[in-house]
Amino acid sequence: MTFDNNFLIGAATAAHQVEGNNTNSDYWAQEHMVHTDFLEPSGDAVDHYHRYKEDIQMMAEAGLNAYRFSIEWARVEPQEGYFDEEAIAHYADVIHTCKAHGIEPIVTMLHFTSPKWLISKGGWESDETPGYFARYTRHVMERLGSELRYVCTINEANMGLQVAAIAKRYMRQMMAKMQAVKTDAQLSGKNTQDSGQTDSSNAGSGQADSTVQMGLNLERMMANREAAEQERLELFGVAKTECFTSPRTAHGDEIVMDAHRAARAVIREAAPHVKVGLTLSLHDIQALPGGEANAEKEWEEEFIHYLPAIEADDFLGIQNYTRTQMGPEGTLPPPEGAELTQMEYEFYPQALEHVIRKAARNFSGDLLITENGIATEDDSRRVAFIHTALAGVNACIADGIPVKGYLHWSLMDNFEWQKGYSMTFGLIAVNRTTQQRSPKPSLSVLGSYCQREKL
Repeated sequence: MTFDNNFLIGAATAAHQVEGNNTNSDYWAQEHMVHTDFLEPSGDAVDHYHRYKEDIQMMAEAGLNAYRFSIEWARVEPQEGYFDEEAIAHYADVIHTCKAHGIEPIVTMLHFTSPKWLISKGGWESDETPGYFARYTRHVMERLGSELRYVCTINEANMGLQVAAIAKRYMRQMMAKMQAVKTDAQLSGKNTQDSGQTDSSNAGSGQADSTVQMGLNLERMMANREAAEQERLELFGVAKTECFTSPRTAHGDEIVMDAHRAARAVIREAAPHVKVGLTLSLHDIQALPGGEANAEKEWEEEFIHYLPAIEADDFLGIQNYTRTQMGPEGTLPPPEGAELTQMEYEFYPQALEHVIRKAARNFSGDLLITENGIATEDDSRRVAFIHTALAGVNACIADGIPVKGYLHWSLMDNFEWQKGYSMTFGLIAVNRTTQQRSPKPSLSVLGSYCQREKL
């Protein structure tokens, strides 16, 4: 099975996860805190900032014809109002290198990380942020827009609400476990203060973390809240940092949508030929008996309520990794005995087809699969995942759904946010001591679905 010549098949990365030394970003600052939520700092990452030509050539040699990558706002505007033209020139060369190798560059303007100065001004809960984001987008598009055909304004625009919901669910789990320990102690006549079992570190089951489609270290994040406040105040000038992936309020959610609308307007003015959209983190939400209302509510929060803001977009970027089953009490853990990935997601590549079909019922524009993949050391499971996922995509196209491309996550093993380098999503392995790249069999397997000639 191959797709037609116009179908985009490639891989995706995010700047902070692969470039290295993103020193002016909010994440870099938080990675180096004493009371950090991160297992380790990003450091040099996989040095993609300097080795992008080698990495793009490897994609082309495998037969891929598209590359989704992000432009780093903290590099382009490291200080408020100051734009670094060397950074713009760097991203211009990334685009030119893609084109020289027959690869379609698909740019994301914001992939989670923001300039440190933006967080000091209120971050993603500030009404000023959409204006700052539009100004940055205009600067980039006036210089690079003529070279592009696809731009994603914001990656996983719904992530903040998902994190907020997961944090609430985690707290409920923690309180329930603490109450159970207290009850058991009372029944046995023990002193709960001496039992050592009420510590919050014993409360997390891992389930809450595994329901969010990013590397989140929720237990450490919740435990560090109070201890980190003073440190954040010193670093950012605010005790509560409103980063893009922080638990988001309803007002913050509107701010993100306002930022998308503002950036979309700028892109259409500066480069009217460019197709513009955003990406959403979408689960295959499945209702078990009694869970129908919960499933409907979850899909409304995850997707439906964004439709007014995205209905004028040219495309929607779908990002899916697994399914979520809903019962009468809410989200359920993966079924007993299910194969789990390193991220503790259920191995369920069929989810992608289900999500495409469901999204297409309400969104009439084109669909791009901007992320889909698996964290595993066993590349044969990645190959199996790709085969099943792309069979689902092909079935959707056969039924007339306008799916225009598939971008696998990720091109390389990289920095998986708060979980550090422990998660291996890549089609290419990287020795971080030498930065040597080693393509996995899955890279050529993915390339085999593309019509283009290998270089």
